[in-house]
Amino acid sequence: MSTTRDGDLTRGARGIGALVCLLLALLTAGWIIRDLTIAQHGADVWWTWLGEARRPREFTAWATSALDPLLTLGALAVAIATVRTAVLSSVAAGALLSLAAATALLRLPLVWMLGAGWLQGLDSGLTARARLTALTQLALAVGLIVVVVAGRRRGGRADRHARHAVRGLPQGASSAYGVVHAVPSGAGPERPGRPHKGAAVTAGVLLGAAGLAVAGWEFHWQQRLGGDVYRKGLLGDASVFRALLQPPVHWQAAALALLALGAAAAVLRRAPWARPAAMTAAALLLVHGAVALVFAVRTGEFGRLGALPAWARLEVGTAAFVVAAALAALIAAARPGAPDASHPTDGVLAYGSAPGEARPPHAPPPPSRLPPGW
Repeated sequence: MSTTRDGDLTRGARGIGALVCLLLALLTAGWIIRDLTIAQHGADVWWTWLGEARRPREFTAWATSALDPLLTLGALAVAIATVRTAVLSSVAAGALLSLAAATALLRLPLVWMLGAGWLQGLDSGLTARARLTALTQLALAVGLIVVVVAGRRRGGRADRHARHAVRGLPQGASSAYGVVHAVPSGAGPERPGRPHKGAAVTAGVLLGAAGLAVAGWEFHWQQRLGGDVYRKGLLGDASVFRALLQPPVHWQAAALALLALGAAAAVLRRAPWARPAAMTAAALLLVHGAVALVFAVRTGEFGRLGALPAWARLEVGTAAFVVAAALAALIAAARPGAPDASHPTDGVLAYGSAPGEARPPHAPPPPSRLPPGW
């Protein structure tokens, strides 16, 4: 691993993290391509992702669900963001950890599901490959966590700020001779990458409300279905099997609620890594709610809401609320966070160009002997 330091993560850690993200994306993309090749029509894969029971071309099973293309695109986006030096290390670390958490939660139940006896009707080689994919992605998710933990620099940014303080310069001022950067009045600079207060409150409240709504429905179904039936939808059973890489329906909802509530707590605390966590949770909730809404429209439930039972109307309304809240939270979390105060981009003041010119505040005194070409 490289010893070149880049914020909180070494350059080597960024490169390894990006490579792991690419491997995660390639593994899922391969199964998406496989589904496209066995579909009778290309659109069958799309409608299957949206909840319709369409059969593939041959006697086999679909492998992917609506969350898989999102995980693939998310892994590619995180890989690109991680290698970009313009992206703060706190944001890059948050993106890597968020992708790892989402992958681990959504792939974990596949380890025991794909080895269950009720899948014996499928090709054993197919289920074995799917299980190997789930195990590999779990290992890669753990690898991302190890990369972030092991690749952190120690004391880099704090040491720079301490050196500025010792020299009598504020953290926002440059120590370059002849050019200083104006220090904004008021409170000191924010931690780089930290979400601004308004965006943090908006994203945190909306994510928390959406997560609680999803979790509330899981509690409702546990009470309504009973422990045994609900356990099948939580841990996997032939009655709830949809696709090889799709977690059980109740496990998926519980995992997304957990991610949303965790991201809401982090963004309300305005942690520097919270923005990518909030964006990840919001995107997953957005797809989850959108699939439920599209299914309600395709089955005609949306057009006859008045004739549905109260709980069914509430379920459709909850899906619409989750979509709206997740979209608004995604937009709020995508807003830029606090800039890096050690690299100011505005407020530049120069001095020394004319005799007797006043020295700006916080500027170092000119030398007794001017350098050549001054």
